[in-house]
Amino acid sequence: MRGRACRAKRSAAAADAVLWERLRETLAFALDALVFRLFLPCYIPFAEAGTGKVLYLFEDYALDSKRRELRHKHHLLSVEPKVFDLLLHLVSNRERVVSKDDLVAAIWNGRIVSDSALTTCINAARSAVGDSGDTQRLIKTLPRRGLRFVGDVRERPEIAAAADDTFELPTSPLALPDKPSIAVLPFTNMSGDPEQEYFADGIAEEITMALARLRGFFVISRNSAFTYKGKPVNVQQVARELGVQYVLEGSVRKAGDRVRIGVQLANAVTGREFWSARYERALVDVFAVQDEITASIVMAVEPQIYAAERERVQQKPPGRLDAWDCVIRALSHMWLHTKSSHEAALDLLTSALRLDPAYARALGLHAWLSLWHMHQGWSTAGLSGVLPGAFEQARAAVNVDGEDAWAHLALGFAYQFRREHDNSVEQLRTALDLNPNFAVGHACLGLTLAYGGKGHEAVQHFEKQARLNPRDPFFFLFTGARSFAHFMAGEYELGLEWGRRAVRHSPEVSGHWRALALSAAMLNLAEEARAAVAMARKFQPDYSVAWVEHASPLVHAHDRERYCNILRPFGLPESGIPLTAIKD
Repeated sequence: MRGRACRAKRSAAAADAVLWERLRETLAFALDALVFRLFLPCYIPFAEAGTGKVLYLFEDYALDSKRRELRHKHHLLSVEPKVFDLLLHLVSNRERVVSKDDLVAAIWNGRIVSDSALTTCINAARSAVGDSGDTQRLIKTLPRRGLRFVGDVRERPEIAAAADDTFELPTSPLALPDKPSIAVLPFTNMSGDPEQEYFADGIAEEITMALARLRGFFVISRNSAFTYKGKPVNVQQVARELGVQYVLEGSVRKAGDRVRIGVQLANAVTGREFWSARYERALVDVFAVQDEITASIVMAVEPQIYAAERERVQQKPPGRLDAWDCVIRALSHMWLHTKSSHEAALDLLTSALRLDPAYARALGLHAWLSLWHMHQGWSTAGLSGVLPGAFEQARAAVNVDGEDAWAHLALGFAYQFRREHDNSVEQLRTALDLNPNFAVGHACLGLTLAYGGKGHEAVQHFEKQARLNPRDPFFFLFTGARSFAHFMAGEYELGLEWGRRAVRHSPEVSGHWRALALSAAMLNLAEEARAAVAMARKFQPDYSVAWVEHASPLVHAHDRERYCNILRPFGLPESGIPLTAIKD
């Protein structure tokens, strides 16, 4: 009897433990929901907040529930309505397994649907996102249970994104710079193979980077120029929207080991084309063709600049063509700026370095992207796990090719996280000397200067970055950094404005919430500051006084002390949960 009583007590205790664990999870979920309900309405108008219109981002795809559109990179995909509905239902219910009955009720309103019709629709949904029944990379079948979308998804409230995008686009023509200015639009892929799209994009990007190295030119950043991809182009409209005098367009046809490139250069103010050329070469000569195109553009626009800087036009090719192929594939993923796309880019850059370990561009890109990925809170390795390897890669990149701007950018960024401020600034200024039109370089230098306590100078570099990249669809990546720069400059209202934009566009990035919390606290917006700290900790569990002291790039001890004193009253704890302790 006594044994049965003991077992009964143990059983009751176990049941109580399970009950309390479930209660704890429920309360944690409710607290998260409460924070979202209290805080996000500050950024989404109440009249629109309940519409449920969301942009879902995964891999290279964007699923727009408001416009009922599926896009791959910049391309609109043709999808049958039922297929779109099925994909949207799976993505929006990705936290659970969706049964066949659920699908029939949601997509076909409970009407009788044959198994073959349902299977056809599922296969079409997989095909639309590059998946298949064999790989089940995104849409997984669980036998006798149903389907589940297992991809890494980032949500963006559509109404907030749309409002902010409209606010950011220039509303009047931008003034022309005081030097020859040009935008290189994305080249048209004439190969008839969508898989070669990256190659056409890579050619345009390489020419952009070559021109950008010229001190006498003002070159629009790649991201702004690529907003015109796949659209009918009026060069005079481009001139007004980007504030440039010249526009380069082109096409690429790759077949086997041959490549054909056509280019035309127009005075975008008058709309008149004044130079064009056609090249057909072996694929191994593609680097020489890029140099020749760049030199021809400079000679046509400003011959004296070419005479003075002709050596800066020529690029140092990698040791292997297949390594370069991996790099330009990686760039197409990197510019999408999602967690999964960054991971894909890092994998491709790793492949490039496996093929050519001394490829400076690949070394620099891998080092910089590893650090940026970590800075977004997307790497479980944390600072101590990423910084040593990235620092060595960046140093190797500079040693291999001291003329590569990405190499110096990566080394400067690594020095920033080591709190070696002077070395960081020196390397980032070198990157901008090598490439005066390097928009990312200006943003990274701005962030480093802010961490060094030079807020006003930091803001100037963010303004230069915005002018070089006036239509960048990923401008929000640096809005949190700019918010922090305004905070360090004592411009708290501007810091609040940029912080709100940052979290509206990309609410899963902890750095945006950290920056917003600081300016909100300084303006005595107690509820907003407290909620921002809570959100930062939601996405970065180790965010704490200890993190600020030991992992933040803030250079000066008095700045770190001030930071902690500002946010302690609003919920910043003394210590947090290490990222390495968080399970997926």
